[in-house]
Amino acid sequence: MRNLLMVFIGALLLGPFLSSSYLAQESNLKVEKKILKSRQKDDRKALKLQQKYKKQSLEQGQGLKSVRLQEKHQMKREARELRDRQKDERQNMKDRQKLIKESQRSL
Repeated sequence: MRNLLMVFIGALLLGPFLSSSYLAQESNLKVEKKILKSRQKDDRKALKLQQKYKKQSLEQGQGLKSVRLQEKHQMKREARELRDRQKDERQNMKDRQKLIKESQRSL
């Protein structure tokens, strides 16, 4: 009976701390997600702007057709790599969030 009382008192004392740490982690996840989204958006805008200027320089220049085709191919490759990298980053964040939530449930 005494041990049960001690466990109950401990749970009452530690309960608010555990729930506040859970809420803090939950808000950290939201902030982290928001930061990731804004950074990815900035990366996409920067790539679009870079490609816009590259296209303008290709149109103005009197370069070889093979060079223009090579540059267009490079721009498509860069866009694909950015898209894949951002997709991997989002998936990694989702996996981390799942791990944190599972660890919270086990507590």
